[in-house]
Amino acid sequence: MTVKTIFFDMGGTIDTYWHSPEMRIAATASLQTILASHGIQLHLSDTQLYEKIINGLARYHQWRLNSLNELASSQVWRDYIFGDSTQDLSQLENVADDLMAWIETHYYARKMRPEIPAVLEAVRTMGYKIGLISNVNSRGQVPYSLREYGISDYFDPIVLSSVYGRRKPDPSIFHYAARLACTPTSECIYIGDRIARDILGAKRAGYKFAIQIQHDFHHGESDEGAVPDLVIHDMNELLDFLHADFQLQLDTPMAERAMGTQIRAILFDADGVLYYRKDKNHELTSFLVTMGVKVDQVPLTQLQHFRSQAATGKMPFDEYKKAVLKLYGITDPHLVAQAIKISKDGSHDIDHFDGVRETLEELKKRHFYLGIVTDTAQPLYIKLNKLERGGFGHVWDTIISSQEVGVQKPDPRIYEYALKQLDLKPGQAIFVGHKSAELAGARKVGMNTVAFNYDPDAIADYYLDHFSQLAKLPIIN
Repeated sequence: MTVKTIFFDMGGTIDTYWHSPEMRIAATASLQTILASHGIQLHLSDTQLYEKIINGLARYHQWRLNSLNELASSQVWRDYIFGDSTQDLSQLENVADDLMAWIETHYYARKMRPEIPAVLEAVRTMGYKIGLISNVNSRGQVPYSLREYGISDYFDPIVLSSVYGRRKPDPSIFHYAARLACTPTSECIYIGDRIARDILGAKRAGYKFAIQIQHDFHHGESDEGAVPDLVIHDMNELLDFLHADFQLQLDTPMAERAMGTQIRAILFDADGVLYYRKDKNHELTSFLVTMGVKVDQVPLTQLQHFRSQAATGKMPFDEYKKAVLKLYGITDPHLVAQAIKISKDGSHDIDHFDGVRETLEELKKRHFYLGIVTDTAQPLYIKLNKLERGGFGHVWDTIISSQEVGVQKPDPRIYEYALKQLDLKPGQAIFVGHKSAELAGARKVGMNTVAFNYDPDAIADYYLDHFSQLAKLPIIN
């Protein structure tokens, strides 16, 4: 398994930056003019407006450090920067992202590292894909800066926390980027300046290498949690590192790189195969019963409809739960909030099947690609948290979430997303599942199938009584 895609961080990596209060206050005069042009008269001095913005952004930054969520720019302006304002600021809604991009470009003095264009050209000439993953609140600043530097054409994909909704070091944003690049995470490199965001996140996602580039800027935050595979001071040092990997690819015989129909990957369902809940939905059902609800009086088809909407990304999780509670007659906002919290808390109450971590580690050592194909109504980061709690969050080369790709098993496309990212044919992969329909879906695609913790009517090529038996199957030995 060699490197195929190089992902870069933006701020502190592609460019360096600095700022000072004096610089920012001077820039605020132009911001006052922009706000006035949109009918927003705040009647604040430049210093007062600067302090309001900085204090609001500091409160927001502290919140997102803990949650790892990225809010829309409009919500940041409304709730954090101008949260105490009594004025009508509805005009902000349509220009909030542009204003945030203005802050991100004018409240910082940014400068591209001078060696970047030549390094990017060399990386592309070597045949690597190039992508970018950046924590940023606006959708406009990174594209604007890349255009200004004349390097935007090098990057595809460009993944922004402002679009994805989660921030580094959450591994879900790294998995999302790898999927867009059609590259297994174990064949990705990430280069960034922050250990606590870039290095930690890349390692949690199973990237092959996580490289730190030094940036002479004091953030005032703890920056620890992982050890970089390499520390560089100039991006040219990256090329020496890549040349060694590039030469390894050239030296690897073609017969070793293309292994025909030999099994190369093992894909898994998650819930019911890697972990389980002893009494699924017990907490929410108990809550409904205490409310006097007869839980068996709502047609199953209605419940399945809303779950399918959530599991294919058409409905946020909280809205899905609200719709289900409404079916049961629960509409009081306080009761709804309580029920949603009970449902979320209960979903974390899981057990991992015996032997899962040890078996996955053995398969990884044997250089199999490992992947997950899961139907889920919850965001991917929640699923990843369950895997990390079992000690095997970092082993996955691909994680395909129905909520992110918009289709559920047994639709062939959801299995094909995983195969595409791994660049494999169906006959080169095994699917391990427990439900009859999902096993049938994998078989229809052309994959080998393995049943574990399975439905009584499940049909598969192999059946496991204990998870550890997977490593002993003749098809992978």
